[in-house]
Amino acid sequence: MNQEKTFIESSGNVFQDLGFANADELLTRGKIGIQVIKILKQRNLKQREISEILGISQPEVSHLMNGEFQRFSEGKLLMFLKKLNAEIALHIRSADVVNQEEIVIVL
Repeated sequence: MNQEKTFIESSGNVFQDLGFANADELLTRGKIGIQVIKILKQRNLKQREISEILGISQPEVSHLMNGEFQRFSEGKLLMFLKKLNAEIALHIRSADVVNQEEIVIVL
C-alpha cells in the first residue's frame, strides 16, 4: 500500500508548528544561540577557553555548543554575545502600525 505524503507549509516558527506554548521564546533563543555558536566556532576555542570567556561552567559550555538553548535565558545568551564583543542592536516599533518610526537601541 502506497500512501501519498502530505506536506504542510510552515508558519516560519518550527516550535509553533509543533505546538509549543512558548514557541516565540524558543525561536528567539535559537536565533541568538546560533549566533553565539558561530562566533565561538570561528575562533576555534577549546571548551575551557569558552568557559572562561563566558563565565560559565564547562558542562554549560557543552550544553550551549550542543544547541540546548532552552537552558539559557534570552538575556544570558545576549550577554554571551556582548562578552564575545558582538554589537547588538534592538529595533523597536509597533508591529501593527505602517511607516512608524522605529527606535534603535545598541547594546
